[in-house]
Amino acid sequence: MSSPFYLNQSIVKMFLNRPTLTLLFVFIILLYSSVDAVAKMRSVDGESVRLRSGPGQQYGIKWEYGRGFPLVVLSHKKGWVKVRDFERDVGWIKGELLSTKPHMIVKVNRNKKRKINIRSGPGTRFKIVGKAYYGVVFETVIRKKRWVKVRHESGLVGWIKRTLLWGF
Repeated sequence: MSSPFYLNQSIVKMFLNRPTLTLLFVFIILLYSSVDAVAKMRSVDGESVRLRSGPGQQYGIKWEYGRGFPLVVLSHKKGWVKVRDFERDVGWIKGELLSTKPHMIVKVNRNKKRKINIRSGPGTRFKIVGKAYYGVVFETVIRKKRWVKVRHESGLVGWIKRTLLWGF
């Protein structure tokens, strides 16, 4: 009969083979990068929130964003957050004007008069309940496979294919 020490040693040897270590390493990297990506997304928490060229009110205004506009956090400096939007514009916003509440924005059909469909369920077989142009912001309600249930500030709730949206 083997002692507990030898049993533990054999279990360790069994689990620390090369394929298991590789899978464990890949899993940890994927877990870290997905958590990191979500942790770095924020949305605008206010109306007419100004994106500035530097971390302070003395810097010029590049854009004004409305409530819910999703942004990627790049860095922090003295209460200011450097962010990037879905069009890849970069600037600074006062940190207290950002929220962790998830939002998405329509990223397709730029400079076109075409709208995307908002459906009653997560799939193309569901009825169209609304339409949206490029740049329209939605609150993220839930994700299901390749679809996102969203809510517009007008009260419209529906599903949009994930590939048509940018945000979290």
